[in-house]
Amino acid sequence: MIFHPLHTDIQAPERFNNPFYYEPHPLCLLAIEQLKAQLSQSVYKEEIDQGKMFGVLVVAYHGQLGYLQAYSGQITAIDENAKQLQNTDSEFVPAVFDYLQPTGYFKMHEAEISAINHQIEALENSEDYLKSQKQLAILKSEAGQKIADYRLFMKDCKAKRDSLRDAADADEEVLIRESQFQKAEFRRLKKQFEEKITHQITDIEKWKSEIEALRRLRKMKSDALQGWLFAQFQMLNGKRESKNLSDIFRSYYTQSYNQTPPSGAGECCEPKLLQYAYMNGMKPLCMAMFWWGESPKAEIRHHLQFYPACQGKCKPILTWMLQGLEVEDNPLEQDSKQSLEIIFEDTDILVVNKPAGMLSVPGKSKRQSVLSLVKEHCQDAEGPMIVHRLDMATSGLLVVAKNRFSYLHLQRQFKEHTIIKRYIALLTPVSSPISTKTGVIDLPLRANLDDRPRQMVDREKGKTAITEYEFLSNDRIALYPKTGRTHQLRVHCAYREGLNRPILGDELYGKRADRLYLHAAYLEFTHPTSGKRIYFEKQPDF
Repeated sequence: MIFHPLHTDIQAPERFNNPFYYEPHPLCLLAIEQLKAQLSQSVYKEEIDQGKMFGVLVVAYHGQLGYLQAYSGQITAIDENAKQLQNTDSEFVPAVFDYLQPTGYFKMHEAEISAINHQIEALENSEDYLKSQKQLAILKSEAGQKIADYRLFMKDCKAKRDSLRDAADADEEVLIRESQFQKAEFRRLKKQFEEKITHQITDIEKWKSEIEALRRLRKMKSDALQGWLFAQFQMLNGKRESKNLSDIFRSYYTQSYNQTPPSGAGECCEPKLLQYAYMNGMKPLCMAMFWWGESPKAEIRHHLQFYPACQGKCKPILTWMLQGLEVEDNPLEQDSKQSLEIIFEDTDILVVNKPAGMLSVPGKSKRQSVLSLVKEHCQDAEGPMIVHRLDMATSGLLVVAKNRFSYLHLQRQFKEHTIIKRYIALLTPVSSPISTKTGVIDLPLRANLDDRPRQMVDREKGKTAITEYEFLSNDRIALYPKTGRTHQLRVHCAYREGLNRPILGDELYGKRADRLYLHAAYLEFTHPTSGKRIYFEKQPDF
């Protein structure tokens, strides 16, 4: 049964929770307890224990309170048998659009693309193609060696001719003819090898041309199939209006170069749940999503921890689907008035103590930022210019340049890693004592393109990120970033191959608290004008 009744006296919320910033409502917690009991006994437990996002949507239906449940993506044990479940009761809401039918349009054209992949692979690994490439490499090596040898031969001959010219009886005409002959031979040798190499390249280009043509065909078919698929996802909203995924993303990213929905769009818990509720006349009341099982290798997810909706796939879709519902505001997008403490100021720089919750530079929202406040303070300065940033949730010391000379000077210091920074953080408490007091974390990072601003570990495409650390107590730590990647300290603390202990209050990589307990406490650099080494220190209020 897809609709699961809830028998409780808990009152429903007045407004639907914002899926991008929320604390689970007690009704959601009650529903999740029932879902957790089901998952722990499920026949597909071994698969989901490897990691899966689940969600619940509490709804009102025909005067009764209940909930729907869903999972992001697919569960093989369920989805491969979807056709067998069509006429039976399922525990989870179905996909918005079922494209997994073996004889359906998607699978048929997916098979065509797979066949092209096999053709490309066969050509790239063809014995004749590989042999031609090897022969070209041998030919180029042979040409290089013989041409180099002949150059040395000509050089020796020239030296001998120069010696003979010093003799009184030297025949200059003979020496010139010899030189001309050798130069002509050298040109013939080069031309001979050039013709052989060109012939070999032409032969290889035929293979490459065929492979490239197949790649273009594959891309054309893949793009067409994706376009068809996104058009089948007709998403409803609270006003009973319908719009497909392609139109939703095109409307949301009006100025963007690429407005194509990412792969997997529409397959997360949230759109699945809302779609089913709308289609069946149910009133959405609140929702919550949680992770089950092991954390992914690259991302940070913790078993049974709640997570907001992703930005890349879900933000455009939910912006559309939530229209018609009364939804709570997202505090991260609301303006808040805060004061900015100036620690130091002269004609070249300012050092400020940024409070937690303030942006370093203006964002999409209308929230205050360090830059906007400093601009008001320094109305007569050439700047101000932000040299480095702190996350909105992080507090602490920031240096701001008041002119271009200072900006470039400080920027160079950051690039050359001569600026010293120390952060203080409180980590999520653990009962066991720390085993290593100091150490170094080296985990390359890159943006999670489907869920910005989250970052993820990527050992192939990630940028170098190095952090030294020193535990000051079991939960209190000093962090010394040697590089300045986005969310570097937060990910290095939370990631399982880092400290595996999220910073307290880190709602992206850990659990929310009254604030993110991360503070930039120490900043040392060379003054742009005086050339003197200066430092500033501001201890956190935690």
